[in-house]
Amino acid sequence: MQNQAVSPEEWLKARLDLLAAEKEFTRQRDALTRRRMAMPWERVEKPYRFEGPDGELSLEDLFDGRSQLIVYHFMFGPDWEEACKSCSFWADNFNGIPVHLNHRDVTFVAISRAPLAKLDAYKKRMGWNFPWFSSHGSDFNFDYQVSVRPEDLPKGVAYYNYEVQPSNASEEVGISVFYRDESGEVFHTYSCYSRGVDMLNGAYHFLDLVPKGRDEDDLDYPMAWVRRHDQY
Repeated sequence: MQNQAVSPEEWLKARLDLLAAEKEFTRQRDALTRRRMAMPWERVEKPYRFEGPDGELSLEDLFDGRSQLIVYHFMFGPDWEEACKSCSFWADNFNGIPVHLNHRDVTFVAISRAPLAKLDAYKKRMGWNFPWFSSHGSDFNFDYQVSVRPEDLPKGVAYYNYEVQPSNASEEVGISVFYRDESGEVFHTYSCYSRGVDMLNGAYHFLDLVPKGRDEDDLDYPMAWVRRHDQY
């Protein structure tokens, strides 16, 4: 591919036209963020349990003393030998982020259904240091629409991204956000799925800057090119 080559004056005019559109998009994004922040909350009633390096924890424990919690629903089923390669692509963006979030009263964790031993082994292989907990044996992933119960898989449909749609996958990706008030009550404030998780992938934002972009149009599916970083 090669775009049209123009004079510096023509290039600057095109850039300023695009800049106006970019600024409008930024204003729209800021307005959308304000709407997200103003969303009503739902109280979390179920006593979910998770396993981490220090033993069993509640959802409240995952906040680690802070009032806000971001959960990345990492696709790693109990019977899988490796975590999802696309989620692994996302997770390569997570190292180093939690400490900054902590200083804005936010805790970041990843949660998967695979047993903790599998998570720890894969985490070591990938060289990651972000907090990652197992929800094995819990309803957490099912209730937040990122896992399909084994008895429901043969149906070929699943409730995902707020609609029933065709699916043969046992695990899907998502992000969920929670708030803990001073009394210790926990509320679900936000969840997003599918393309909604793009905001957490810095590598994709870099690719969106270059002439070829993500360059995925001719692939069998958008992330067919992605490999775990030790498999390229």
